[in-house]
Amino acid sequence: MNELQSSPDQNQPDAKAAPGLQASTVLPSFTPSDNGVLKKRLRLLTLLVVILAIVLVAQWWVSHSEIRGLREEVARRLQTGDVANTEVKGVLKTVQESTKELQAKVSVLDSKQAESQSQQLALEQLYQDLSKNRDDWALSEIEEVLSTASQQLELAGNVQGALIALQNADKSLSRSDKPQFIAIRRAIARDQDRLKALPTVDVPGIAVRLDSVIGQIDSMPLLSDEKPVMSVTEPKKQPMRAAPKAAAKVNGKEQPAAAPASDWLADAQEKWQSFSAEMWTELKQLVRIRSVDTPDALLLSPTQAYYARENLKLRLLNARLALLSRNEFAFRNDLAAAQDTIAKYFDTRAKQVQTTQAMLKQVQGSNLSIQMPTLSESINAVRNYKGRR
Repeated sequence: MNELQSSPDQNQPDAKAAPGLQASTVLPSFTPSDNGVLKKRLRLLTLLVVILAIVLVAQWWVSHSEIRGLREEVARRLQTGDVANTEVKGVLKTVQESTKELQAKVSVLDSKQAESQSQQLALEQLYQDLSKNRDDWALSEIEEVLSTASQQLELAGNVQGALIALQNADKSLSRSDKPQFIAIRRAIARDQDRLKALPTVDVPGIAVRLDSVIGQIDSMPLLSDEKPVMSVTEPKKQPMRAAPKAAAKVNGKEQPAAAPASDWLADAQEKWQSFSAEMWTELKQLVRIRSVDTPDALLLSPTQAYYARENLKLRLLNARLALLSRNEFAFRNDLAAAQDTIAKYFDTRAKQVQTTQAMLKQVQGSNLSIQMPTLSESINAVRNYKGRR
């Protein structure tokens, strides 16, 4: 193409040099062969341009894909980093809380350790003080045990516990095998004899009877629950029919006897008596007259009946507690109140109510007024021995 585009200086004569030849100069013409070469070159150039464009497009597409993949990878890694950062923050927060808890526990342990050390020092000092005189320590322990047993004996009547305390004190003194303890052991033996000579009270048996009565309260009939008793009517008696008279013989042949005229009257009278008896029985069941000292007991609603039963249970439970604590005054008062409640609200004609009342009277007749001895002789013997040392 550089050859085709010749400069005007080469193809045209200089106008200044040969002005006379300008008119007669003819432009050069291209031959067909030159046109073919030109077309081939144009096609080659077009193909190269297309190939170059395809290469540029392919390169752009590859670069675009790589950039998009790179962006997605960067975004994914950023998201993963955010998640990991969030997890790290959570773990860090958990670690901080755990650290705070551990610090609190460590401080508590430090305080407990300091407290245990102070207690250990106090125990060591106490052990040193007690080890100076083992007899004083044994006597102090015996005095404390006897004082506790005496309180239990006075408050709850725990005779068995007091006997066990006296036996343990005697064993403790017998291990030392010192003649100075003989006076204390004699006092302990006298207290044991007094406790063993006490009459026994069947407290568990009385408590079991009270529990049995409490369990029967829900099934005991109230006055307000009374219903008319349906009497069983006797079967109707069949009227006695008169024997038919013998048939008369007329002309040697038996003829049926004529029915008496009074049979229908007897049947009617018998039916009237039966009907009137049934009517009188039904009328007697419609109205019943009964004398009740407390009319309010017949007007109890279901809610009031429930509370009446529960109040009776509470009375008996209080009596049971008073029995276990040897409080005879409260025991008898609660039993009397329970019996009054039963007589006021419950149907005393029922066999179950009568059985319950008899059991409560039997329980109320139990003797709880037993004068409990004290362990003052043994306690005073121990204290006198300690005072002389």
